[in-house]
Amino acid sequence: MTTNTVLFTPAGHAALVSAYPALPCGLNHGLVGHPLLTRAALEELAASLPASHVEHSIGDVPVNQDPSATKVVPLTAADVVRTIDTNRCWMVMKKVEHVPAYARLLDALLADIANLVIPLTGPIVRPESFVFLSAPNSVTPFHMDPEHNILLQIEGGKTMNVYPADSTEMVPQEAHEAFHRGAHRNLVHRDAFEAQARPFAMQPGDAVYVPVKAPHWVQNGPEVSISFSVTWRSRLSDGEARLHLVNHQLRKLGLQPALPGQSPLADQAKVSAHRGFKAVTHGIKRALGKQPDRTAY
Repeated sequence: MTTNTVLFTPAGHAALVSAYPALPCGLNHGLVGHPLLTRAALEELAASLPASHVEHSIGDVPVNQDPSATKVVPLTAADVVRTIDTNRCWMVMKKVEHVPAYARLLDALLADIANLVIPLTGPIVRPESFVFLSAPNSVTPFHMDPEHNILLQIEGGKTMNVYPADSTEMVPQEAHEAFHRGAHRNLVHRDAFEAQARPFAMQPGDAVYVPVKAPHWVQNGPEVSISFSVTWRSRLSDGEARLHLVNHQLRKLGLQPALPGQSPLADQAKVSAHRGFKAVTHGIKRALGKQPDRTAY
């Protein structure tokens, strides 16, 4: 990456400031044609990643795709990239920052927005990056993700349909609680939800900020799509996750916990209690030579 590469434009910075952290927004970036994001570079990347960092399947699926019915084409990761024009696949390469060159790109992108997001949600933690490749007309089913996410379009076009993160109709509290205990990311989509959709038509140079756990689905255009995703967690996202874990435990006791946000003081007390409890249990595990659990999503 050259020193004069435009990461996010000033207009993108302004849009992010006005929307973050609760609302989606469109941005612009300067990474189209970046040498790390060409098809040749991505084929090399795919060949170098462990199998646990690659997921691919048939991309010609409904918005309501049942994850247990997903079909996988018997191709290597590198072959999926090489034949993406015709193989009908959707593919994600996860945690590509484990490759040093991609780590530097991720760090540069996050440094470009750090002074905008840190004052609002706390330090950037657990930064990760993903590369998405989609065959023509592929669909990414309706789902949610646990991170703050900026998706940068590199090649081809797609429409990102983003829905309110606080909709209890789309994601009931029990679904939030199950998600943070390991349930699949896919959600049930209904036609009635479309009135609340915010579609972002994306071409190379466009980007979209997607708030934590805002439901969304993607319709690919008639050409191959390549996107680069920059994600991070924050004290805000960590607290939201812990709150749902505590509420799940209360529900198991036969209680009906209040919806997040209805009682901010109670929410804060639950999160603080969970952090304190986990700090103690992690300390005990370390003393016993055991690996503590990952911080809550």
